[in-house]
Amino acid sequence: MLDISNPVRDGLHGFDPAASHRPDASRSAFSLTQLVDFARRQWPVIAGAVLVASALGLAYLFMTPPRYVSRTLMMLDTRRAAQVFQQQAVVGELSFDEAAVGSQVEILKSVNVAQNVVRELKLNQDPEFTGEVRSFFGSLLSGVTRAVTRSSSPGNATSSDESFAKAVRKVRDELTVQRVGRTYVLEIGFISLDRNKAGRIANAVADAYILDQLDSKFTATKRASTWLQDRIGELREEATTSDRAVQNFKAQNNIVDTGGRTVTDQQLSELNTQLVTARSATAEAKARLDRINEINEQGAVNPTVADALRNDVIGRLRQQWVDASKREAEFSSRYGRDHQAAVNLRKDMLQIQRLTAEELRRIAETYRSDFEIATSREQALQKQLSATMVKVADAKQTQVALRVLESSAQSYRTLYDSFLTRFVEATQQQSFPNTEARVITPATAGDKAEPRTASVLAFSLLAGLTLGIAVAIGREQLDRVFRLPAQVERALGVDCLGILPAVDGAAATLKIAGMLEHLPSDLSERPILRNLGIGRYVVAEPFSRFAETLRGVKVSADTSTPVGHIKVVGMVSAVPAEGKSTVSVNLAELIAQTGSRSLLIDGDLRNPTLTRLITPDAKAGLIEILHGKATFDDLVWTDPITGMDFLPAVLTTAIAHTSGIISSPAMERFLAAMRERYDYVVVDLPPMAPVVDARAAAHLMDGFLLVVEWGKTSPEVVSEALDSAEVVRERVIGAILNKANTTVLKRLEAYKGANYHRYYRNYQTG
Repeated sequence: MLDISNPVRDGLHGFDPAASHRPDASRSAFSLTQLVDFARRQWPVIAGAVLVASALGLAYLFMTPPRYVSRTLMMLDTRRAAQVFQQQAVVGELSFDEAAVGSQVEILKSVNVAQNVVRELKLNQDPEFTGEVRSFFGSLLSGVTRAVTRSSSPGNATSSDESFAKAVRKVRDELTVQRVGRTYVLEIGFISLDRNKAGRIANAVADAYILDQLDSKFTATKRASTWLQDRIGELREEATTSDRAVQNFKAQNNIVDTGGRTVTDQQLSELNTQLVTARSATAEAKARLDRINEINEQGAVNPTVADALRNDVIGRLRQQWVDASKREAEFSSRYGRDHQAAVNLRKDMLQIQRLTAEELRRIAETYRSDFEIATSREQALQKQLSATMVKVADAKQTQVALRVLESSAQSYRTLYDSFLTRFVEATQQQSFPNTEARVITPATAGDKAEPRTASVLAFSLLAGLTLGIAVAIGREQLDRVFRLPAQVERALGVDCLGILPAVDGAAATLKIAGMLEHLPSDLSERPILRNLGIGRYVVAEPFSRFAETLRGVKVSADTSTPVGHIKVVGMVSAVPAEGKSTVSVNLAELIAQTGSRSLLIDGDLRNPTLTRLITPDAKAGLIEILHGKATFDDLVWTDPITGMDFLPAVLTTAIAHTSGIISSPAMERFLAAMRERYDYVVVDLPPMAPVVDARAAAHLMDGFLLVVEWGKTSPEVVSEALDSAEVVRERVIGAILNKANTTVLKRLEAYKGANYHRYYRNYQTG
């Protein structure tokens, strides 16, 4: 919580004006009360700060020209819906993540974009952007800057460059770019003195960004096209060289391709096929030869075998043998076996068998010849195949190197084709570049951005209130003086009997002058006829707060001890000029007004202020009585208005041992006599801090009244003075605050209510 308390509240110097008059409350209530009391004490300071800040705010509003803001919404289109060519881009497209969007924001705020806007709209010729149009505070700052940099006087070219640079800086200063939420939409805002100009510049920034992106892509694509063109030439040469190396290698190694295969590979395949066929033919020929040999060894013609051989000769012989066999059987059954026809037929059959056997032997020789031919062919093919396989093995080693050359040539051809395709795409993109950004909401005439009247006034009030509170707290912290009774009670441990306001003696002087004119003729021997002015204030203003406070002092003196009232009252203060003497004479005057016998003694033998005020013409006084040179009745003076008696202290020369005189046995005897003669004896003693007289005479006083100057005397000084005089502290009736500022006092005592001060105002307050 804000500590608004007076520093004397903490520790030794507590401060809560109403603390002794209310019961303990909770911490929150206590703090709230402190806050209210603080506001009552310091409201002029706070109000003054608020008024000054408000005046400055109004001056700012009056002197500052209005400025307007206009906004353009631009979208970073990741879909690239407007792209005409669907080939892969030569320059990679952006992927709009968080970092990429932030990068586009920075590009929008870059110097390059600002320069393009200045050139496009010729802002370097606009007074608003060259610094010729300024607000009141801007003019002051510019004047100071010119005074500092007056020594530099650039030429025309430099001035033009400076105007352009100023316009660029102005554009960047007034430009705001921010992302709209988590979208790909960027809000471009610009502030200007002209609402229409703000819209034009905001749109120009968006256009400059898009043109910058297009130019950047065009430049990058052009650079890529140039590089691709150079690279394509290199790849063309490398591909041609690689193909030439492949062909030379084939020629050097007699490598011929037929349908993607070498001649050797084709020969090997064909030989394999022929060898298989030859082996089949050999096996077939051997089977026929073996069968025919088996038939020949059996010595008989097997018709089945003959049919299998499918020989026309054997077929005919077989048919003849069958026919002869049928006829021989017919003739043998008809004419008998010995018939000549049957015998002839059997001879024919034998002849047919011989012919068949001869034909079979001839066929066997033919089969043997075919077998041998097939075997020879097979062997020849096997040898040729073995030789070809050796050639193929040698060719494989050559083909490894060939494949390496072909692979290199193919790679160069592929790269060449790829680069050629990319070059065509780059050429197309160079003629039709595209960008990912597009304006979705162009800026219009701007709205007023600043100064915002409500915000400025609210800020002024808040700043004034803050400053006022800070100053007030500082004053409270630095205000190490007494202003309220509670402070006195907490700091010194003595009762505060009241506060005496600072009074003007002019009115009192006039009233006393009238009283002196109407005095009776039967006056005392030594009347006090001087117009004491403020010294008789209680007489001139008996109903004032000043008089009422001193009545309270008298009541305290009367009731401070159970055995009776205090007769001898020592008036003391910590330091000089606290108004102790004035309080002393007024207290004595007030006591005399009540009908009591009162004696005022000037006991300040170092500086007899009362004597100079009341009886400046006196020739002798207290010192002469104590020395036995005169009697009291011969030296006492009487106030004809109130009847108060006064004993002066006349100094013909400075006395060093005044403490010895004021505390002497003669003084003790004198005061004892005065107790018998007067109801009250008021002794005006010297201040305690500079001299020890009050401390020395403390045992002679029944009680002390401590006078402290309001709002001036430090608590430490008063406390130190009381600590050095324990007897005085023990016999202090109470303290009284003197010379209080009535205006400030009313604020400090506001917790007592309005009627408290109205009561004094109804009567004369002085």
